Amino acid sequence: MPPNLVCSICVFCGAGLGDNPAYKEAAADLGTQMAESGLRLVYGGGNVGIMGAVADAVLAGGGEAIGVIPKFLRDRETAHEELSELHVVDSMHTRKRLMFDLADAFVVLPGGLGTIEEAFEMITWRQLGQHEKPIIFINTNNYWQPFCALVQNVEHSGFSHGDSTQYFKTAPDPLSAIRLLTTTSG
Repeated sequence: MPPNLVCSICVFCGAGLGDNPAYKEAAADLGTQMAESGLRLVYGGGNVGIMGAVADAVLAGGGEAIGVIPKFLRDRETAHEELSELHVVDSMHTRKRLMFDLADAFVVLPGGLGTIEEAFEMITWRQLGQHEKPIIFINTNNYWQPFCALVQNVEHSGFSHGDSTQYFKTAPDPLSAIRLLTTTSG
């Protein structure tokens, strides 16, 4: 694959809706933008929250959606049974590794601790030279500002060598994120 070619995007996001309708709107917009751009969705496989909203929008737009969900979450997060593919795996570690393997890039929508953990792991792997896949945070309603401030604090406190923010970018909306992914290598 040429270095700038993104065909599959892993989306990390919440299994809940959050407290602002803008989060679900951004998820649906991202799914629509992905389908229109011919970009395949790889995500956690759930049918709930903004996770379900992004998958539903991809499918409604005629796009391809691949879910990866651990057995123990299949019922808890209500696995999306209408996906192009649904992989049921044995653990969260297997889930993240398979999503990583299936994706050319990562987009992070608002979400909870699991979303943050998944995003941090991809950033860490990139910092350690394990991949060069783009990572974009969609900063809906300034949701990711505290995250960016935390990363800057880690750096300013001497726990990161160099500019940690070089490993990810933020975008104000889904269209901007898609443009970043389809015009640069992240």
